[in-house]
Amino acid sequence: MQGSARGHHAPVTATASDERIIGVVSDTHGLLRADAVRALQGSEIILHAGDIGDESVLDGLGRIAPVRAVRGNIDWERWAIVLPERLSVEVGGLRMCVLHDVGRLGIDPRAAGYSVVVHGHSHQPRSEVRDGVLYFNPGSAGPLRFHMPVSVGRLVIQGEAVRGSIIELGVA
Repeated sequence: MQGSARGHHAPVTATASDERIIGVVSDTHGLLRADAVRALQGSEIILHAGDIGDESVLDGLGRIAPVRAVRGNIDWERWAIVLPERLSVEVGGLRMCVLHDVGRLGIDPRAAGYSVVVHGHSHQPRSEVRDGVLYFNPGSAGPLRFHMPVSVGRLVIQGEAVRGSIIELGVA
């Protein structure tokens, strides 16, 4: 599981504008919503920023694209303890640091060569550039909690530029 692709998927081809699409999800807490699956279609890779809750979530995401995931503070079952607390992912020449709780980052991401820090934990969606680094939290895609929106995210890489967008999901 550490950084390996999960599931079966078709290869992703570059779009006409050579954009690379990265799906981002966090805080699923054992629930993989059908609208989250739809929103993540077309992703080249999916990053899960922890609090997965159940291995079936990773298996479901793996049917869309390769999944890279980190362990969150609720992920202590046998399948989850092998997941790293932090990982580096490179797509399109841009380095991304993925961890659950950004409060535990403990490094200067810009000095470490990261363009993006992907995180979860707070359940608050965020796409904010600080000191040249994009801090991106897709929000919570799991059960409705804390009166926060239910959402996933998308990172779009084009050349050396990256932009993040939050996709709010319908709650049924």
